[in-house]
Amino acid sequence: MSTQPQPRSFTYRDYLDTPDDVRYQLIEGDLVREPAPTTTHQTVLVNLAVLLAPFVKSNGLGRVFTAPTDVYLSDTNVVQPDVLFVSAARAHLITERDVHGAPDLVIEIASPSTERRDRQVKREIYARHGVSEYWLVHPVDRTVETFRLENRRFAAAGSYLGTDAFTTPLLPGLRIELDDVFGC
Repeated sequence: MSTQPQPRSFTYRDYLDTPDDVRYQLIEGDLVREPAPTTTHQTVLVNLAVLLAPFVKSNGLGRVFTAPTDVYLSDTNVVQPDVLFVSAARAHLITERDVHGAPDLVIEIASPSTERRDRQVKREIYARHGVSEYWLVHPVDRTVETFRLENRRFAAAGSYLGTDAFTTPLLPGLRIELDDVFGC
């Protein structure tokens, strides 16, 4: 009877030892190397940041960050969401090194190589650790799905496409137009 070696589970300490010039995330104890995003991905990321950050700042609601910003959720889960919002009430989570705890809002911009991980694995991790709201943005389809935390699980809050617009209770008064998200 032969025993298979168990795959190594990495921790936050291992993560801190990764090279600074390579982008990694720590997902359920696995070090996942991230390639550079596409220009379409980055256009959507910048558009979202430009929509959110000035609104959040001018209304004193908290802070907006973009990848690569580490979000420490547990010793085996350190992620870099594409965009995240931490409310003023939870500003204590923000440290010089990372956001140490669950942000209020996490936005992931899906690509063919990350779709499954963003839709299933990371969504479950975010819910388990108490992220209030999660947006999954699809540049190819030009759609946005929103989810809100209910009983430690994400429930679908809305699905938007075309020229739709949507709001979030986390940012009262902000209206997100999809044309502004996906426009150049």
